[in-house]
Amino acid sequence: MLSRTADHLFWMSRYTERAENTARILDVNYQTSLLPQSSVEAQAGWEGLLVISELMPSYKEKYGAEITPRNVLDFMVRDEANPSSIYSCLRAARENARAVRGSLTTEFWETQNQTWLELGRMLKGKEFERDPSQFFEWVKFRSHLSRGVAIGTMLRDEAYNFYRMGTFLERADNTARLLDVKYHAAYSDHASDAAAMEEDFDFYQWSAILRSVSGFEVYRKVYRDVITPVKVAELLILRADMPRSLHNCINEVVNNLTVVANAQSGETTRFAGKLRADLQYSRIDEILGSGLHAFLTQFLDRVNDLGGRISQDFLVPVAH
Repeated sequence: MLSRTADHLFWMSRYTERAENTARILDVNYQTSLLPQSSVEAQAGWEGLLVISELMPSYKEKYGAEITPRNVLDFMVRDEANPSSIYSCLRAARENARAVRGSLTTEFWETQNQTWLELGRMLKGKEFERDPSQFFEWVKFRSHLSRGVAIGTMLRDEAYNFYRMGTFLERADNTARLLDVKYHAAYSDHASDAAAMEEDFDFYQWSAILRSVSGFEVYRKVYRDVITPVKVAELLILRADMPRSLHNCINEVVNNLTVVANAQSGETTRFAGKLRADLQYSRIDEILGSGLHAFLTQFLDRVNDLGGRISQDFLVPVAH
């Protein structure tokens, strides 16, 4: 298929997934901020959001050094100048969909377009300000709907493969960022990650992390035990049957990459396969023993490298 078409499909899915992940983490942070906690803890939560998205410099340029919940929410939800805001992501997803209208089913295009039109109406009608959590649920629902319509109506051709590849590459990146910031902020000064996690355990914090990736009920089903940080890490990194785990995301990327492989993508396929093998055969005690932050930083570098290789082999080499 044309590289430009593949490029639009790949980025359409990435932007839709990014909007959903932003909504997830904003919602969890907003809900957590309603719990009894010190002002220092609350401030750290909002700062963490900006760190996860690598947006601290952009935020400070616009709002100054003071980090307030209202400003962070406004910046991450409706700021047109912030390329990672929910508004910007859904706008970019819709524009990419419009560019390849002919490659999408009618239902899929109408879902993407309706999401964009409804977003404008909701923001203009101040629905976000009235009930942030309900707005975030709407963003997640529209992403789920978009993905479901794609799975239910698209032909299983290369267009579908590039759409799915973008989704799971973006999801892997977001899950790793969430874990890195949440764990590293609490445990970076400790010699042993595993010992420190158990020692400084905060039930509400770890429950919030699980809820942000729809993993709370999954955790209970898999472990049938109280929540422990080490098992949370294992679930979100190594469990291949957990939909938002790093292992499952890379499995999906490799599976779709294998289908669209061409004469020049052999090295990219090998690189992706090696990343999957490392996740498949790792153990959580080994990862924690060598340092979780170091592992996640390396993983993010490799995912970023993989995205670049996919662009080089298949897509239009344009910065997004």
